[in-house]
Formats: sequence, structure tokens, C-alpha cells
Amino acid sequence: MRILLIVLLFSGLAPFAQAADKATNLTELLEQVRRDRVLEQKANKLREAEFVNARNQQSGLLSKAKAQLAHEEQRSTTLNQAFEENEAALSEQEAILGEKSGSLGELFGTVKQVANDSRSIVENTMTSVTLPERGELLDKLVESKVQPTIDDLRDLWLMLQEEMTESGKITRFSTPVITAAGQVEQRGVTRIGVFSAFSDGKFLRYLPETGALVELGRQPVGRMRDIATEFEEASAGQLMPTVIDPTRGAIMALLVQKPNWIERIKQGGWIGMLILAIGAIGLLIFLIRFGLLFTTDRKIAKQRHASTASDKNPLGRILSVYDRTGQQDVETLGLKLDEAILREIPKIERGLIIVAIIAAIAPMLGLLGTVAGMIETFQSITLFGTGDPKLMSGGISQALVTTELGLIVAIPMLWFHSVLSGRSNRLVQVLDEESAAIIAKHAEGRRG
Repeated sequence: MRILLIVLLFSGLAPFAQAADKATNLTELLEQVRRDRVLEQKANKLREAEFVNARNQQSGLLSKAKAQLAHEEQRSTTLNQAFEENEAALSEQEAILGEKSGSLGELFGTVKQVANDSRSIVENTMTSVTLPERGELLDKLVESKVQPTIDDLRDLWLMLQEEMTESGKITRFSTPVITAAGQVEQRGVTRIGVFSAFSDGKFLRYLPETGALVELGRQPVGRMRDIATEFEEASAGQLMPTVIDPTRGAIMALLVQKPNWIERIKQGGWIGMLILAIGAIGLLIFLIRFGLLFTTDRKIAKQRHASTASDKNPLGRILSVYDRTGQQDVETLGLKLDEAILREIPKIERGLIIVAIIAAIAPMLGLLGTVAGMIETFQSITLFGTGDPKLMSGGISQALVTTELGLIVAIPMLWFHSVLSGRSNRLVQVLDEESAAIIAKHAEGRRG
């Protein structure tokens, strides 16, 4: 309180201090103070008047606000009463509506459910290519908040009837088709109900996102494509076999995902490639040796009926040995002929060991691929678990494909070895027979 009085005192003496600074004597100071006092009293009166005026205005505003508040409170009471009355009236009207509508409420729900189910079917069916406007009616019925009209029900019935009719028809029409290269071409399309569609012998599928037909990225086997081509070229009324997918694309999608023989070989990895490489080597050896043995057999057959010995076939070379040593005794001649036959046997049986080794190695390599594939499968299970079978399919494919390739190579190799061995043994037997005949003839000659 004292501090406030001191502040007011100094603030009141401030004008007198300023006047004292300007006055030169006491008389001027007195006059200056009187003038300043008069001016200060006028200023205070003006401020008091402003304060009174502002107070009066605030009082008026407060009275006005209180009056408006009372008015709004009265209006709120009126609105609340009207709201309660409307709520009661609305409840009464809803009850009346429920009584009068009866089973129409069930009709509304049934129509919405049928329209919703039909929309999912229509959006994914091939018939939408030629009837694209049906989705608008179904969207309207599904999203509607009011009872459907008689016209809406008739349009829905007509749409369902059209879908049933189109599902049993074979239709040919022209429409844009997206090729496998991503280009759009105007083509003639043959559609079999809602099951299959093909153009120029290539199977198509329907894209609900764009409402267009697109070629399958991978087509089915050639036999199915040939059937589709023949069906397209058939005349009206002619009975022809064709290909349909009763699952509307599910089975066809699985068929086209089936790997061809090149992809199946790639699944075997480097072990599968190695098995095929040694199989090709074995096949080449078999063809070469079979051709040589066949030629040698023909030459030996000719030599048996020839009068002179030729050095271009094993029998001729053996006969040449007899011609050079024909004057010796039987025992020496037999040894010379046996020596000549032993020289010919490696030439005749050349390549048999390689074919036998390949027949033994191929299944072993297949077993190696099986072990490698199973190791890869177990590593995938360790890292990613068993939730996604696709992560394990690579190892399993390698395990099975390498085993299959090993058996595919080994079984023919065994047959090749058997064929070559049989022909070689037959040729050696012929040489032994001719050698024995020469010795017997020589022995008879010496006795005679």
C-alpha cells in the first residue's frame, strides 16, 4: 500500500517537476503549476466521461445479450418439444410403414443379395465382352437404399436370363484382343458359352479390369491348339470336338503353368545338364559303333564268299595270316590265328566299356542330384519354414528331375550296351568259327 502511494505521489509531482524545469522563478512556477492543474482537471473530466460512456455501453450490451439468451433458451425449448413430437410421429409412421410393407423388406434384401452375387459372376464372365452394360444395373441395385421398382426387377430377371442363354451358346464375333506382345488387334473370336474362347488357334482369357480378351502368356499343348483351330474352321452345323474349361479358367491356368521339357531339364540344374551331356556322348558312341559293326558284319559276309583275302575286314586279315603261315604245323597255325583274332577283338569291342560306364554313372548322378535337391529343400525349410510350398519346390524339382534324367539315360544305355555287345560277340564268334575251319582244313590237308 505504501509503495502504491509513493508511486502516485511521484506520478502527481511529475508535471510540477517538468514545470519547475521550465520556470525561471517562483512566480512563473506558481503560474505554470496552476495552468497545468487546470489542464489536468479537464483531461480527468474527459476520461471520466469516457469511462461513464463505456460503462453505459457495456451495460446496454449486457442487457441485449441477456435478452438474446432468454430468446434462444425459449427457442431451444420449442425446438426440443418439436423434436420430441417429430420423433414420436416418425416412430408411428415407421410402424405403419412396416405393417404396410409386409414382405417387401425381405424382397429388398433378397434383391440386393442376388444382385451382389450376380455382379461378381458378371464381372468375371466372358459374356461381358459383348454385353458390357450389365454392370451398371447391378451396381444400382446393390447400392440402392430404397425398394427396387418393377422395372428394376424385370431388368434383373432379363439380365439373368441373358446370362443363362449365353452360357449355352457358341458365338463368333469380332472384338479387340490384346496379344501376348501387348498389342491390341481386331480379331475374330469364337466363344463357347462362358467356358472357353480362342482366336486363330490361341486360347484367350477375360480381363475384368479392362473388359477385354487377352491371349494366354503360355498356350496349352499343341494338341489342344490344333483342336481349337479345327473348331474355328468348321462350318455351321458341323459337329467338331473342342476344348472347354468347366472351372472358367482355373484348370486352363494350371495346364499352361505345366513346365515343358526344356523347363523341366532346367529344373535339374547343372547335374541334369551333366547327365544329358554324358547321355548324348553315349548315344553318339552307340551310333558310331553300331554303324561300324554293321559295316564290318557286311564286309565279313562278303569275305566269306570271296576267293581272295582283303585287309579291309577282320576276317580278311585273319585269312592273310593263314596265307603267310600256311606251311607251318597245325599247332603253330592255331597260335598265329588266335593271335590275329586277339588283335581284332579290341577293335570290335571298342566303346563297349564307355557305354557300360555311362549306364552305371547316369543313375548315380541322378542320385547325387536327388541328395542335392533334398539338401536345398531342407535349407529352405530351415530359413523360411513350411508356410509357402513354392520355396521348397525348387529343391524338390531338382531332386526328382535329376533322378528321372538319370534313369532316362541309364535305361537306353543298358540296351545300347546289350546291342553292341551282342553284335561284337557274334563277329568274334564268326572269326573263331572261320579260324577253326581254317585249322581243320589245314590239318586235313597235311594228313592227306
